[in-house]
Amino acid sequence: MATEAAPEWLDKGDNAWQLAAATLVGLQSVPGLVILYGSIVKKKWAVNSAFMALYAFAATFVCWCLWAFRMSFGDRLLPFVGRPDFAALGQAFLTQQGFAGAYPAATLLFFQFVFAAITLILIAGSLLGRVNFRAWMLFVPLWLTFSYTVGAFSLWSPNGFLFKAGVMDFAGGYVIHLSSGIAGFTAAYWVGPRSAKDREAFPPNNILLTLAGAGLLWMGWTGFNGGAPYAANIDASVAIVNTHFCTATSLLVWLCLDCLVFGRPSVIGAVQGMITGLVCITPAAGLVQGWAAMLMGVVSGSVPWCTMMVLHRRSRFLKRVDDTLAVLHTHGVAGSLGGVLTGVLAEPRLCRLFFGDDPRYVGLAYAVRDGRAAAGLRQVGMQLAGIAFVAALNVAVTSAVCLVVGLLVPLRLGEEQLAAGDDAIHGEDAYAVWGDGETYEQSVHGNHGYPLTANPVASKADEMI
Repeated sequence: MATEAAPEWLDKGDNAWQLAAATLVGLQSVPGLVILYGSIVKKKWAVNSAFMALYAFAATFVCWCLWAFRMSFGDRLLPFVGRPDFAALGQAFLTQQGFAGAYPAATLLFFQFVFAAITLILIAGSLLGRVNFRAWMLFVPLWLTFSYTVGAFSLWSPNGFLFKAGVMDFAGGYVIHLSSGIAGFTAAYWVGPRSAKDREAFPPNNILLTLAGAGLLWMGWTGFNGGAPYAANIDASVAIVNTHFCTATSLLVWLCLDCLVFGRPSVIGAVQGMITGLVCITPAAGLVQGWAAMLMGVVSGSVPWCTMMVLHRRSRFLKRVDDTLAVLHTHGVAGSLGGVLTGVLAEPRLCRLFFGDDPRYVGLAYAVRDGRAAAGLRQVGMQLAGIAFVAALNVAVTSAVCLVVGLLVPLRLGEEQLAAGDDAIHGEDAYAVWGDGETYEQSVHGNHGYPLTANPVASKADEMI
């Protein structure tokens, strides 16, 4: 029976799945990318890299609830952005039915937050190893406000102009991955490179933890794409299967290319291939058939490999910009590929499951088969227009944000800080808080007051006893 806590419009199954999906996506960031970033960099940058992700997650949530959610999905202010307000702070708004799905606005607010947060964290991947943490603290709320909200409203909000025009972005190939790839590369240009020594050699400090973080990222994508239909329905199941099909294929293709060209299977290369597969399938996950998902995996495991391992090394401009984790290739290139392939391979019935009975949504391959080539060509054109808009938006806004932040604090750390890493920035070290009986005295929240004995941990325990 309907109650005040469970009104007639609430579907408990859909609500439960949506909250679970949101939690899976949140785990991709915390602890997934926190672990991955902290382990895939040099030891001296482990703390700073992990903490950049954790900070972005927290700062994004506060800004999201205060104004960014309504700018992304609220009442229209302009064709590309919503009107900011504080509605999300009140129970009257949070307990009413949301703009999509049979559950409250509070569920949508949380679900969409984890997508916004991971976008900022992905941008951080381009800046690891040299960005001033104080500059990062300013960058996060500014970029969220002036870039992410515009992309999300334009492509995902029912009032957005690209949504109305028919651009297909099932779960964020454009809003999240293309945005983070372009924004990360642009920000890396303005911040400047790592130290020469770090650019020459930047080995992971813990490959096993890198795999652990990558595993959380992969499995969390079940909620990433599976939650996109806003319901626990058939399309969610299809999206989940396609996600893993494309990702596994992409990883294997990347691995084979590494073996053929370099003569050995690279673990980090496999992680890169995994990521490009996840990214490529995202705009298409619930819109394509299984064979198409596998084909997309072949493309995502090979084209970004070529742009990263061949094109990047031959381009003076690309080499000059220090994109630490190659986010431009793993997210920007892979996201663009996914968007275009969605326009080619989207299957009409699956499009109806997601978009409703709208004949505009059809892949070029099926449109040609059905004698509607013009509709298919229009869809591919809309997908390309979406790429152009997102790329232009992020180059412009990211540049403006970096220039403004640079007026307030230096974007790049000084040479002495670059040489020291975590020690200089945080006064903390990833693996040697205790070393040979000495306290780490620079830590703000460290071990002050512990006795300087050969075994300070044991001594403290003895005192407590």
